[in-house]
Amino acid sequence: MVETRPLYSCSDSGNVLQPFELLMAIRRLMEEQSLELINAARLPSHSLRDWVAPCFRHGRLMIVSFLVVLAGVILVTWMIPARYEAQVKILVKRERADPVVNLDPNTPLSTPSLTEEDLNSEVELLKSRDLLEKVVAASGLDTQVKQSFLSSVSEVIEGHPGEQVPPSQLRTVRAVRTLAKSLNVEPLRKTKLILVTYESTDPQLSARVLQTLSHLYLEKHVAVHRVPGALDFFQNQTEQYRQRLLQAQRQLDGFGRENGVVAASMEKEISIRKLADFEGDLQKTRARVAETEQRIRTLEQLEAVTPERLTTQVRKLDNPVLMQHLKSNVLDLEMKRSELLNKFTPDYRLVKDIEVQIAQAREALVKEENNPLHEETTDRNTTHEWIKGELAKERTELTALRAEEAASARVVDGYRSQAQQLNQTEMIQQDLLRSAKLAEDNFLLYSRKQEEARIQDALDQRRIVNVSIAEEPTVPALPSSPHRALNLALGGLLACLVSLGLGYTADYLDSTFRTPQEVEVFLNTHVLASLPKN
Repeated sequence: MVETRPLYSCSDSGNVLQPFELLMAIRRLMEEQSLELINAARLPSHSLRDWVAPCFRHGRLMIVSFLVVLAGVILVTWMIPARYEAQVKILVKRERADPVVNLDPNTPLSTPSLTEEDLNSEVELLKSRDLLEKVVAASGLDTQVKQSFLSSVSEVIEGHPGEQVPPSQLRTVRAVRTLAKSLNVEPLRKTKLILVTYESTDPQLSARVLQTLSHLYLEKHVAVHRVPGALDFFQNQTEQYRQRLLQAQRQLDGFGRENGVVAASMEKEISIRKLADFEGDLQKTRARVAETEQRIRTLEQLEAVTPERLTTQVRKLDNPVLMQHLKSNVLDLEMKRSELLNKFTPDYRLVKDIEVQIAQAREALVKEENNPLHEETTDRNTTHEWIKGELAKERTELTALRAEEAASARVVDGYRSQAQQLNQTEMIQQDLLRSAKLAEDNFLLYSRKQEEARIQDALDQRRIVNVSIAEEPTVPALPSSPHRALNLALGGLLACLVSLGLGYTADYLDSTFRTPQEVEVFLNTHVLASLPKN
């Protein structure tokens, strides 16, 4: 806790302390308490006067610092050499289609759309180290590179690479590193363009470096995107399949001469067609044979039940003599029976015998009456004769049909054997044809690809590729940096900030009391009077 004492008091004699004595007492009190005004609580300032007052109190310091900083900015600005920036724009497109190796001759060429990955690939290709080394060698940048103090220190820290690398290669490495820092490659948004800028102190060198870079980039693009040895490969394959095609054709011709066939498939088709025709005729013949046999059996049955002769006239005649004799015989027997009945009883044996004779005579009479004499007249049966004639013809026709069936069966067997043989021949011939067709397709395919590869080589030689220089680099007429007016404006602003900062810092570090309010706050007592400095 800080002890507070009244600074303005009267002594025992009643005399008032002098101002000098009052200030000395305040100083002693500060030393005793070991307090710094820098850590003391200040009265909060809110007025504009309180903010402007430090500028008047430390005006000399602020003016000097402002002039020093501004002079330094002006000196540095005028000492920085002028740098000239050249630019080139490269258009990436997909107008040139890539060839596609496919058996289908109607396959369209591959023309994919341009993507962001394609643009980024071209950007990385422009930044590739081998391309930058070629640019350095072609533009002579390795002879103009100078080693700065910072680069020397960096090499020392990294382990003295100059001791292991030859001087010429070291200069190239430094030139490539400097070129990579000064070269800016970026794709333009929502376009197919790549902007390449390079900045150096020589405008001619800036344009020359970008011209060399664009020329070498086109060569590298062609070398990267082309297939090495494609033309030679397709030429060798074309010749190889041409020889295979000739060999397959010779084998096919030799096979045809040995087997006596020209087109086995066509001959087999003809044989099968004829085989089908003869098999149809054979089936018809067999059906006719079966029909004829059935007709013969039917005729034989009809012949068996059909008489050879037919009755043409039938007459019924009675036998009057026989009838008269039978009737008289019956009458005589009945008379005898009557005579015997007069003499004997009915059960007498002679009577019974007579009755039996009478019954037999009457039965014979009735039978004769029921079966009169028939007189029939017969003649030859024409139906029977027709059946015999048809039967003879059908048997003859059956013999002919069986002979025809046997001949047709032999022909069918012959064509069937021929078709089977032609089937085997066709399989072998089809295999040879497939080999020849495959060799022909491959020969035509590689012939087309050979021509496409030749066209690709011609396009590469004439630099007709998917990238082109949209804007050639030109020698810049005006420097791109430094911007002196901007640097001076920023330098003035920096000088103002530095001077204000120094003034307010000095005022903050100053332990002098400037107002009675500061004394009251620090001492926690009232000030009765204050004397002006002057």
